[in-house]
Amino acid sequence: MSRLSMLRWRAPVVTPLLSALALLGCVVLALTGYHLSFLFFSLFTMLVLGVPIAISLAGSCLMFVLISGQVPDIVVAHRMINGLDSFPLLAIPFFIFAGSLMNNAGITGRIFDFAKAVMGWMRGGLGHVNVGASVVFAGMSGAAVADAGGLGTVEIKAMRDAGYDDEFALGITAASSTIGPIIPPSLPMVIYGVMASASVGQLFAAGLVPGLLMALILMLMIFIISRRRGYTADAIFSWRVLGYTFKRAILSLMTPMIIIGGIITGAFTPTESAVAAVVYALFLGVVFYRTLRWRQLLKVSMETIETTAVIMFIVAAASIFAWILTSNQVTQNLVALLGPFADSKLAVLMFSNLVLLIVGCFMETIAAITILVPVLLPMAIAVGVDPVHFGVIMVLNLMIGLLTPPVGMVLYVLTRVANVSFEQCMRGTIPFLIPLFLCLMLVTFIPSLSLWLPTLVYR
Repeated sequence: MSRLSMLRWRAPVVTPLLSALALLGCVVLALTGYHLSFLFFSLFTMLVLGVPIAISLAGSCLMFVLISGQVPDIVVAHRMINGLDSFPLLAIPFFIFAGSLMNNAGITGRIFDFAKAVMGWMRGGLGHVNVGASVVFAGMSGAAVADAGGLGTVEIKAMRDAGYDDEFALGITAASSTIGPIIPPSLPMVIYGVMASASVGQLFAAGLVPGLLMALILMLMIFIISRRRGYTADAIFSWRVLGYTFKRAILSLMTPMIIIGGIITGAFTPTESAVAAVVYALFLGVVFYRTLRWRQLLKVSMETIETTAVIMFIVAAASIFAWILTSNQVTQNLVALLGPFADSKLAVLMFSNLVLLIVGCFMETIAAITILVPVLLPMAIAVGVDPVHFGVIMVLNLMIGLLTPPVGMVLYVLTRVANVSFEQCMRGTIPFLIPLFLCLMLVTFIPSLSLWLPTLVYR
């Protein structure tokens, strides 16, 4: 994926998508009338034609305002500006910058070596190492694509050299990368917190247990597959090697402790923790390890500026889209459509999961969150779902979407990293969707998995 992948994302023209869009348009038309249905049709038509997603959102909203005449067109600009007027959004550029610094400072290799010393003695050792390294790196980057692009290079090469099947290596690398945005810090959680007016600190705390649960279930899947295929251990446990790799990685391992510990203890806010992560990453890369050069710093800075601009553009465009949906009572109409099931917590959660899984296949995570929160969250709150719990459900659903075509951003990253076909990467990933779906069901219907830690720390 290029640095501007989210802005340049193109939706492929496929018959199932067109059919789904036509059905969606008919439903919206029946619920809301001509003007709002035009909003949806214009948005998805532009996406199918290849218009960048941020421009599609802003353009469809502007056309809706002009045609409907509900408000002056200047409202579009005002709402987009107001959508960015949020202190928690300041965390986004700093977390992106910190993750890029970690990748460029060679920290991923140190983390992988330590994880291998800890877990390499297990059956299917490097598969478990893959998951363990992703858990540690999740506490630094907060982005699945960063995990796949950074750790993926090291992990896939090591698994190939050890004789693992390419599809197995690709599948577990793809699946483990989705842990990144669940375990704090998390860019999608920040966006959700802003859109839902929820505490980002509580959302970060809520993701920790589900993230670790994802890791455990993936490791169970690795053990089962390794036993069937005859994969053995990849290293003999050695206290000497463990001590050596720990010594090399100890400062890198301190990063998630600083970020998560600082937030949970109240030493700093999630936004301030992002600044702390950048300062610490600069200290490691420039002063201690001395692996970052000024040219690399300039490159990382420019990538951060471009990526941040893309995300902010999407958030601004989606904020006016969300305002239009809210002001036109789309949620109330959707509740009316569900009829007697609208009062059922089980039905609303299943419906929300279905919508999120489908949208996740076709839309980038940030855009999906900003569009769907105003539609789905009020329904969930109405049946007693905690907004923090629903945030974890939403992000987990959309992380699974990163592993499913036609968008599947993680798959495209690994395709380039491993130099394999997209089809091969997809075949390897399919078995690991099973444990991810299992984890999704557990998190959805056992709220305490998400709410236990926030309740303990904040409430």
